Amino acid sequence: MSDFSSILNRAIDDSTRTLESLKSLEPQMAKAADLIEQCLRTGNKLLVCGNGGSAADAAHFATELVVRFAKDRRSYPAICLASDGGLLTAAANDYGFDEIFSRQVTAFGRRGDVLICLTTSGRSKNVVRALEEAKARKLKTIAFLGRDGGSTIGMADIDLLVRSDSTARIQEAHQLLLHVLCEVVESHLDES
Repeated sequence: MSDFSSILNRAIDDSTRTLESLKSLEPQMAKAADLIEQCLRTGNKLLVCGNGGSAADAAHFATELVVRFAKDRRSYPAICLASDGGLLTAAANDYGFDEIFSRQVTAFGRRGDVLICLTTSGRSKNVVRALEEAKARKLKTIAFLGRDGGSTIGMADIDLLVRSDSTARIQEAHQLLLHVLCEVVESHLDES
């Protein structure tokens, strides 16, 4: 049982340190919230993508916006690009896994939309391709990153970099940041 206790305590301590470090992201978070609010106020949509656990976080974020976060309100348009198994497998089969998100950005993305990418490593080639396609189509972009940001750092209009070497701690931090964005956007858009 002492092994369990040490693992739990270490995870809590590491998570607390990582979450405390997010205070330094306040300026970028304010910009991200403004960008999302502007997008939704003008009738545009959010496209959200990631791989693995980040795909689950992308789906969770889109769901909070489409359905509700903390209170009943109108539905906001947000599409998780990792949710359609048929579309993903067809794109991967016909064009390669690196193109699964960029194909959807091409299909669904319009000027004024915002692409939100999540990658704990910053090295996901399909996320890089989605960002490239979004830039070519004049979408605004937000990247949730981990570690040192990898090859993705600097590609998005706004980088939200969680400096940690633990995928679990990065994902926990990304979830908190996504929830904060939901809370801010929901309260600001509800005022209008």
